[in-house]
Amino acid sequence: MLPLLGLATIAVLLGAILSKRMSPLVALIIVPIAASLLGGFGFQTSKFVIDGLKSLAPVVGMFVFAILYFGTITDAGTLDPIIDRILRAVGTRPTRIVMGTTLLALLIHLDGSGAVCFLVTIPAMLPLYDRLEMDRRVLAAAVSMAAGINFLPWTGPMIRASASLHLPISALFNPLIPVQLIGLVFVFGMAFWLGRCEEKRLGLTAASTSVPMPERQLTPEEQALRRPKNFWFNIVLTLVVLGTMVVMGEKIPPAIMFMVGLCIALMVNYPNVDMQRKRIDAHARAALMMAGILLAAGVFTGVMQGSGMLKAMAQAAVGFVPPAMAGHIPVALGLLSMPLSMLFDPDSFYFGVLPVIAEVAGQLGVPAVHVGQAALLGQMTTGFPVSPLTPATFLVVGLCGIDLADHQKFTFPLLFGASIVMTIACVVLGIFSL
Repeated sequence: MLPLLGLATIAVLLGAILSKRMSPLVALIIVPIAASLLGGFGFQTSKFVIDGLKSLAPVVGMFVFAILYFGTITDAGTLDPIIDRILRAVGTRPTRIVMGTTLLALLIHLDGSGAVCFLVTIPAMLPLYDRLEMDRRVLAAAVSMAAGINFLPWTGPMIRASASLHLPISALFNPLIPVQLIGLVFVFGMAFWLGRCEEKRLGLTAASTSVPMPERQLTPEEQALRRPKNFWFNIVLTLVVLGTMVVMGEKIPPAIMFMVGLCIALMVNYPNVDMQRKRIDAHARAALMMAGILLAAGVFTGVMQGSGMLKAMAQAAVGFVPPAMAGHIPVALGLLSMPLSMLFDPDSFYFGVLPVIAEVAGQLGVPAVHVGQAALLGQMTTGFPVSPLTPATFLVVGLCGIDLADHQKFTFPLLFGASIVMTIACVVLGIFSL
């Protein structure tokens, strides 16, 4: 009975989200509570929900304050000199331009927001692409690769994986640091190759590229928020916050580091209390939207685990997986995770599908952390910039002025290649076993 109820719960959840009959927040709350009541758990459902919310509190806190922190230092203009220096350095050689585009997008995406990354990078670089008559699909591919390879601790997929599997973010992220570096090498290699292809297509040489550089303009509102004198302070503060998270993540929770970092950033850059309130208000909507989704996910995972539905489903599924194949689950998921982004949105996969895969793998002796890491190699990381299930994809094609189909055909192989390279790296480095 429990396995069937659990399967029906996940099927209804995925159907409601993917068909857009319910928002993810509503589906993650209503569907599991209704399933628990139908299963006869009655008032025990309340305990399941509260347990799930408690388990996610640190993750929610980290995400909220990470958004506020990165929003504040971006408002202060911390990234402006970096952006301007990249624009000056790339010159008018296509190879440099594509690699500079990739680097700029990578830096802008440090806040974990794909929308912000695309809104800043594409308008800054598009005039240069157009003046040289470069293929706009190359611009879309460069920003997509840079954003897709970024699964830092405060990004959405990482937080969802941590929340759904109830694992510390440091346990998921720290072993993947060398893997992500290998992925970056692949991405910049592809950027170099794309640039060389453009040079050959256009017949350009160093002597023939004398197009004047476009200038990046700030609005009066943006200019009023800039604090250029605090550039080095904000850089050092960011390095301290991130470095402490990576090195001492087990002893100092990431939420505390972002809380303290935000307070310091606000007091130094915007000592006026009214300005501090306005900066928080400016980024609160994005923070609260994601916090709401994560808390709703706590309801789902709390009910699924507390009721025993998740365990019952896994025990039933174990019989269909040959024991000899158990060790291959992370590798198989790592290879499939990127294409799965075309079928599942992040909430339905990480909160509906991933826990079941992890439970099945756990029954066969495979640690849940390896399953979570495998998912992060592609599921809405390298996969999100081409997935029709994410608004960011349409933002890319809209800003670049290209068709979705053209973008997907051009960029999908590059992003899929990044996932394959990182999966192989996990095997070579001993993170996954065969």
